[in-house]
Amino acid sequence: MKFYPLIFEPIFKDRIWGGSKLKSYLNKYIVSETTGESWEISSIPGDISVVNTGVLKGKNINEIIELYPEEILGKNVIARFGNQFPLLFKFIDAKEDLSIQLHPNDALAKERHNSFGKTEMWYVMQADESARLVVGFKKDSNREEYVSHLENKNLVALLNESLVKKGDVFFLETGTIHAIGAGVVVAEIQQTSDVTYRIYDWDRLDVNGQGRELHTELALDAINYNATQSKIEYKEEANQSVSVVDCPYFKTKIVALQDRFIWKKTKDAFTVFMCTNGQFEMVVNGEILRYNMGDTILIPAIIEHVTLKGKATLLEISI
Repeated sequence: MKFYPLIFEPIFKDRIWGGSKLKSYLNKYIVSETTGESWEISSIPGDISVVNTGVLKGKNINEIIELYPEEILGKNVIARFGNQFPLLFKFIDAKEDLSIQLHPNDALAKERHNSFGKTEMWYVMQADESARLVVGFKKDSNREEYVSHLENKNLVALLNESLVKKGDVFFLETGTIHAIGAGVVVAEIQQTSDVTYRIYDWDRLDVNGQGRELHTELALDAINYNATQSKIEYKEEANQSVSVVDCPYFKTKIVALQDRFIWKKTKDAFTVFMCTNGQFEMVVNGEILRYNMGDTILIPAIIEHVTLKGKATLLEISI
């Protein structure tokens, strides 16, 4: 088997708050005007990504891991997660505000849902003027204050709202209250989990006049009531990998590709590149592969080095 970088068929999710920027901005082939998410690589049951290029085309991610576990995942990843792909990669288009929500930690998620928790990060790809994110409390709070504001529909008064621009990075530990605001497109990296506790949905109703389910009681024990510093400051360097997030679940670097970069790793773990801007070529085993903004590429663990050429901004994610 000659291993190669893998692209998967995106899995599109229609959302009440979604729009059409995944088509107009990222050139995704969507037909709905309310597409909120493109799941780029997923092993969530019911939403298993399928390879769309090369000799493995048509096989899903679980199947190729079953066939070639160490070659795809790497021995370090297998030691921690077995044959399960441990991350979920998305592009998100918020035409309207997402609900205010949070995610439980590993212990709660395991106990209640037999799932991983959901530590995640956002990279802002595009933001309209005055667009913002809701992330955490303005100052340390507590359960009683939170419940009082929630019952009085004044929760937002406690929360920190940040104006955002292209290139901003936010790291969200489990328990952090958050929401993506209207007019923002983000790349999202997270643990393999789809467990979300929705606590406030702006009193929004669907086409049937119904509000979406809230998870008020479940959230109480899962919230981090302390103020958090979630925005990550960093400085790009041309043709270098610059670390922006390093947590127990994933490591993310930013590559500001200006012309040419020889990229190397070990065989111990896979790497994923998300192209957030520009176009580039990847030379691997003498073959030239071409990619554009909005592409998400899985580099199997067995591939130790590639050459990147072009002008692009890449998120480089590993375990």
